[in-house]
Amino acid sequence: QVQLMESGGGSVQTGGSLRLSCAASGGPISMKSMGWFRQFPGKEREAVATISIGGDGRLYADDVRGRFTISRDNANNKMYLEMNSLKPEDTALYYCAGDCSPLGLLPCSLVASRFKSWGQGTQVTVSS
Repeated sequence: QVQLMESGGGSVQTGGSLRLSCAASGGPISMKSMGWFRQFPGKEREAVATISIGGDGRLYADDVRGRFTISRDNANNKMYLEMNSLKPEDTALYYCAGDCSPLGLLPCSLVASRFKSWGQGTQVTVSS
């Protein structure tokens, strides 16, 4: 399993933007689907977006589609989440997830149990 580390979280006002990064070490990410998840206080972790091995297949949760963009850079073992038009309800701890064996070239589904490696999380806080 690879080790994952998120960065880029912080505090912004409503309508602002943040870019989260996920750096992988201990092995290449190029053969696995990856994703971003988030967790609200007292709630279970939920999916934000997943991305296929090559980066051309993406799945998004309904409440972030059109505002968030997931991408990856296999050459540098990194993944990103561009978050625009942020809302207070986006406030959560965001996790990078990896080591999901996909079905062919498709991204893994928006299910946390499919992913075997996780980062420690980075906090995103959106104020009104």
